This record gives sequence, structure tokens and C-alpha cells, in this order.
Amino acid sequence: MTRVASSQPDLRWPIAVAAALTFGTGAIDVTTLTHLHGVFASVITGNLMFTGLGIAHGDAALVAHTAAAIGGFMIGVAAGTRLTGIRDPDGPRWPLSVTAALGVEFMLLCGFALCWLATGAAPTGRAELGLLATAAVSMGLQSAAMRGLGVTVATTYLTGTLAGVIAALAGSPRSRGDRAGVAALIAAVVGALCAGVLLSKVPAAAPLLSVTPLAVVLAAAGYHHRCNSRVSRTSRPSFAPAVEYAQR
Repeated sequence: MTRVASSQPDLRWPIAVAAALTFGTGAIDVTTLTHLHGVFASVITGNLMFTGLGIAHGDAALVAHTAAAIGGFMIGVAAGTRLTGIRDPDGPRWPLSVTAALGVEFMLLCGFALCWLATGAAPTGRAELGLLATAAVSMGLQSAAMRGLGVTVATTYLTGTLAGVIAALAGSPRSRGDRAGVAALIAAVVGALCAGVLLSKVPAAAPLLSVTPLAVVLAAAGYHHRCNSRVSRTSRPSFAPAVEYAQR
């Protein structure tokens, strides 16, 4: 019974993490799409199409903004990958390095929120480019963190997630990631909806929709790390006599 109970969180935590982070992604993408020159913070394939469109129409501003978003995302993924390192299958369920990557993302999003507020939720010129790049770097960090976590559901680009859910419904073998994928897709729509409403009512508060769920995930991760450290400290003495007896 104890073993079954301890395995239950393994079925729930990817769903909760995917939903929380993807809610924030939906919110930040609506914010950048509607207020930062019509460019996504995380949907890089869409930005690549916008780049081609900008070149075709000679729209230097659009090309500059897509370049900022694409370049920022690449920097975020590279930095996040260096932070998380290679995923160890035998390592902890939630590595401390993943928390560090999400912590950096949190600081960037807080900086985004402060600058957004300073511009009156209507940035222009260099401020617009800077905010877009900051949002894209944060999304790149989140992508790398999820890869370091070993979660099969992406929280910043959802086309593959949608394809996986449809394939499961069509008869492919189902996995734990299917429920997390459904949660992520729903959360993205809800996050986008909330951002749309908040941007029309209180635009200065829109970044909170991305900062808040990430703060919740970080708080849960911190609690997880503290519990693990307590368990490791209390378990060491109990093993000492057995080790000593085995050495005799």
C-alpha cells in the first residue's frame, strides 16, 4: 500500500507543472502578439514565417522583431541547457538545476513586468524590442528546463503536444504524457483568454499571468527540495549501524 501511495504523485505532478507553465506561456504570447509588434514569444515556427513575410514585403521592423524573438529564444535554450546539463535517468525526479533554470526565467519575467509597467503597458522602439527579447529568452529557458526535467510535454510550443493527443485518441498507445498534454492545451487557451481580458481591462497587470504560475511552480519545487534534504538527513543515521555491521 505504501508503494502505491508513493507512486501517485508521479502521475499528477507532470500534469500540474504542464498546466501552470503553459498557462503563463499562453498569456505571454498573447501579450507579445498584441502589444509587441505582432510577434510570438514562444511560437518560433510562426516567427520564422513572419520573418519570410517581412522580407517579402520589405518590412524591416517586422524582421527586426522576429529576429529579436528568435535570437532571444535560442539564447534562452542554450543558457538553460548549460544550467540543467544532461538529464540523468537515475537522478532525482526534480533536479535542482531545473529549479535554477526556472528561477532565472522568473527573474527575467519579473524584469519584464517592471519594464512593462514603466512604459505604461505601451512600449515602443528599443523598449519594445528589449521586452520582446526578454520574453523570448524566458520561454527558451522554460523549454530547456522541461527537457532537463524529462517531461515529454512541451510547455512553450504545443503543435507536437496536440498531435500526440490526437494520435492517442485515434488509437495509438496512451501514456502518462497524454493527460499532461491535454492539461497543457487547455491551460494555454485559458491563459490566452485571461491575458486578452486583462489587456483590455488592466493592461499593466498582464505580465502577472506569467509570473504568478511560475512562482507557484518554484514554490512547489523549493518545498520538494526541502523535503528531500530532510529525508536524506534523517535517513543517514538509520543506515549507519547496518553499514557498520556489514563491515565487521
